[in-house]
Amino acid sequence: MAKKVTKKSASKKAPRAKVVGPPDDRAVLDLPTPKPLASVIGQDRAVARLAEAMASGRLHHAWIFHGPEGVGKFTTALAWAATLLDPTTAKDGSGRYAPDPDSPTQALLGSGTHPDLHVIVKELARFSSEASVRNSKLTTIAKDVVDTHLIRPASLAAVMRTGSMAGKVFIVDEAELMDRHASNATTQNAILKTLEEPAPGTVIILVTSSEDRLLPTIRSRCQRIAFAPLPDEAMRVWLARADLGVTGEERDWFLRAADGSPGRLLAMHESGVYQWHRAITPHLDEAERGVHPVELGAIMGSLIDDWAKEWVKQGDPRGENRSKDAANRLGARRMLALVGDRARAGLADPRRRAWSLGAVEAVGQAQRYLDSSVNMKLVFEHLAAAISARPAGVLTRSG
Repeated sequence: MAKKVTKKSASKKAPRAKVVGPPDDRAVLDLPTPKPLASVIGQDRAVARLAEAMASGRLHHAWIFHGPEGVGKFTTALAWAATLLDPTTAKDGSGRYAPDPDSPTQALLGSGTHPDLHVIVKELARFSSEASVRNSKLTTIAKDVVDTHLIRPASLAAVMRTGSMAGKVFIVDEAELMDRHASNATTQNAILKTLEEPAPGTVIILVTSSEDRLLPTIRSRCQRIAFAPLPDEAMRVWLARADLGVTGEERDWFLRAADGSPGRLLAMHESGVYQWHRAITPHLDEAERGVHPVELGAIMGSLIDDWAKEWVKQGDPRGENRSKDAANRLGARRMLALVGDRARAGLADPRRRAWSLGAVEAVGQAQRYLDSSVNMKLVFEHLAAAISARPAGVLTRSG
């Protein structure tokens, strides 16, 4: 059983389980300890749908949890898996389905050693027996990963026979990364038979922020649960529980910029984006007034470069090497998102709409330049000129 590394629990200081993978790869990855389903914040409609499914007595075997990034899809999938796998699960005093928190099953889940919970992520490629898969760039969930960690174990009986609602649960995170075009036998096509005829008691949950990238034949075999951005009050509750130590103006900025996504807020907090916001805002104000912010391009490039160097220096928690090039690309995307958020915020204001529309277009062009390997410094200098309504030329590749 191999587990996920990147998802965060609601609290920054929440305990995390160490999970040992299957005997053939010995993967050791981090996975948040499952939360009670009732503690999921801001997704009442989704949780209610899951409760109805449990109450029906005829639990469907294939599900798609879809919605924006960072709004609790994976957290809910993990919480539901912990509920389905536990034979002590029953309605509590409030009428909600919940397991005994002190049950043996919850102890196994909390320690990351439950043999019938399988989480499939692209990082499992690092433990493949195939060298070409191990050395891949992790841009997709490899077919070998799906074969090894979903298709084969899904055909087997559950390890523990407990009388729970589900015998085995498989969670495929970022399911849209299952390749559709890698070969004639694509990764997504490979799981169709498993989705149609899993072993009795098997539940498969595909978690995705891009449902349209799943094949129609997959979508048609699954029950769909929609997740929405969290409302403001739910975000405030989440932030208070997360205990990130942000208050006042910084807290209010994070809540606006996160746009209902706790995952996005946490990522911005960890990457220091608020400090970027404070550094570039005076120059964006100049640009919106039509004044060319001479220093803005250099400032954005310097902030990204400093962050990228530190990100590489800190290293990957899984022991993988981090490249400066990858760090620059990630930092550039975050900087463009910051400028884009500022631009989109002005679209509703007639006095700002013209500038905002131009700035949104300029951000999109900057991303296309970066995707075409244009030098990052030139891209941000060009962006600074473009958002101040000054003419700008066409950039070329950096060689």
